[in-house]
Amino acid sequence: MNSEFKPLHRLRFILGDQLNVGHSWFREPCSQTLYLMAEMRQETDYVQHHAQKVLGMFAAMRLFAEQLRELGHRVHYLRLGDAENQHNPASNLAYWQDKTGASQVEYLEPDEHRLEQQMREEGQFRGWNMQCAEHFLTERGELKALFAGKKTYLMERFYRYMRQKHSVLMQDGKPLGGQWNYDAQNRKAYKGQPPLPPTYSSKHYLSPLWAEIQQAGVKTLGEASAESFPWPISRAEALEVLSHFIVHRLPWFGDYQDAMVRSEPYLWHSRLSFALNIKLLSPLEVIRAAEQAHLDHPTAYPMHCVEGFIRQILGWREYMRGIYWAEMPEFATLNYFEHTRPLPSWFWTGKTKMRCLSEAIHQSLNTGYAHHIQRLMVTGAFALMAGVHPDELDRWYLGIYIDAFEWVEITNTRGMSQFADGGIVGSKPYLGSAAYIHKMSDYCGSCAYQRQEKVGDNACPLNGLYWHFYHRHREKLKSNPRIGMMYPTWDKMGEEQRNAILGQAERNLDRLEEL
Repeated sequence: MNSEFKPLHRLRFILGDQLNVGHSWFREPCSQTLYLMAEMRQETDYVQHHAQKVLGMFAAMRLFAEQLRELGHRVHYLRLGDAENQHNPASNLAYWQDKTGASQVEYLEPDEHRLEQQMREEGQFRGWNMQCAEHFLTERGELKALFAGKKTYLMERFYRYMRQKHSVLMQDGKPLGGQWNYDAQNRKAYKGQPPLPPTYSSKHYLSPLWAEIQQAGVKTLGEASAESFPWPISRAEALEVLSHFIVHRLPWFGDYQDAMVRSEPYLWHSRLSFALNIKLLSPLEVIRAAEQAHLDHPTAYPMHCVEGFIRQILGWREYMRGIYWAEMPEFATLNYFEHTRPLPSWFWTGKTKMRCLSEAIHQSLNTGYAHHIQRLMVTGAFALMAGVHPDELDRWYLGIYIDAFEWVEITNTRGMSQFADGGIVGSKPYLGSAAYIHKMSDYCGSCAYQRQEKVGDNACPLNGLYWHFYHRHREKLKSNPRIGMMYPTWDKMGEEQRNAILGQAERNLDRLEEL
């Protein structure tokens, strides 16, 4: 046993997305308990991540380690370049167990299947103990148990169950306001009014840490923003961002949550997803803050704004995690449409003449962020209509977004966005032509293509790809009740028009790199 760690009874391992100072582990410091944290190349390298994601994770981890020390806990922190860093969670824990002679070893349940498998394989014969992460509002198997014997999972049923279970926006057993869901009021385009508030900015100078990351040879994508890092990396900062959102953005969030505007990456969104996913904030405290705003000031915080925000966390976030643990690892192999195309190279640069794709990708590269409609109905819908292999898009989404962790990314990407699961997550494919993009954004006005044209050199590629997708997948989709009038509308077009649209789409599929 290394004398540096005497006396030591218990060794506990904390992953980089488990920065929950409210966890029961940290209620009382114990001189015989050592907490181990590590910056690991396995986690920087399994996909190519956005620079802000790597930088933000390591910065938040270092601040969390310091916070634990200030609270009286013993912490051993392994930096990226430390010689004794094994760069793998199971290997690090085994190495430091042997080095310290700890008789009891514990780790918090990982959120990702791959990490849990690693930890279990090593921990089975070493006697490690996995404990609850104390963050989510459901148990891992709760969603699967709720839908036992059912053919499909239904988000709306799950959401109502969660509202009742946690008594959120409820009154006498019924939904406050008289209805469960205000989604129909959450789809307005933003035309510049009311004016957007200033973006909360928690500035950090992280250039020394960024230099360490670069010196280690970690390959990243996008802009690092190391001299003025824009994301909260401590609990105190995350609480400030939450307060800023409640005061300045929640009153309009519900109206404009689906809107897209050039050069306005955040609009009325909260920018809390990174802080939530590394557990600086708990989902319930965020939900309660929004709920209380409505209860205290129902006119200033209308129900459709508050419910629309709460639904994303209490409903969708927990739903995605439930499906992840119900369907993995098989979920990661699903490819319902048998798509095979590679992702166009301009997904890594944003250099495309399609303004909507260019805006969404450049924004993602610059900020590590895009909101749900940009991900679902711009980059995701294009990849779906183009027939891109879901593996390709999975890697891109998992890498480029600061809030992307597999438990929430893959179910959104392979499920909701690409329908590669055949309907486990959503009941229909989500795709859109130029008409949808024009309705919800100001992208089309500055585009090289004409949104109203389906055929010709200037025609928006989305229009032809939209109909080509439905045409080539007719056998799989024609019986889907949510497809509605798509096939009757297509069939009513003259044969000459249909052939022209299909021909245009096929030419574009052959030249995706040039679009």
